[in-house]
Amino acid sequence: MYEIQANAKGSRQIKVDDCHLETIRKYSLFNQLIDSNGIVDEDVLSKLRLNVRALVDIHPDYTDLVDLCQNVLYHDNMKAYGLEQLIKLYAGWANTHREVNPESEPAE
Repeated sequence: MYEIQANAKGSRQIKVDDCHLETIRKYSLFNQLIDSNGIVDEDVLSKLRLNVRALVDIHPDYTDLVDLCQNVLYHDNMKAYGLEQLIKLYAGWANTHREVNPESEPAE
C-alpha cells in the first residue's frame, strides 16, 4: 500500500495499492497521456478519466478498472497535483516491478 500526496500542502492523501498500479500497466493508461510540454494539469486528468470511463462503458466486467476509478481516479481529493504524484509513483514502481512476459522466459 502506498500513499500519494493529493495537494501541494500535503494535507490530503490518496491510498494506492499494487493492484491499482498493475491495472494502470495492464491497460497502458499513462501511455500518450501527457503532451510534449510535460505539464500535468486538470485537462490531463480529465483526459485520463474519459479514457478509463470509455473502457469501463465498453467492458463493465473489468472490475480492476472500476476499482481503480472508485479508489483513485475519481477520489474526492484527486486533482492534477495528485495525478502527477501518481505518475511519479507508477514510474518508480514500474522500474522495480518488471512485467513478466512468459514468451521471453527460457524454455526448459
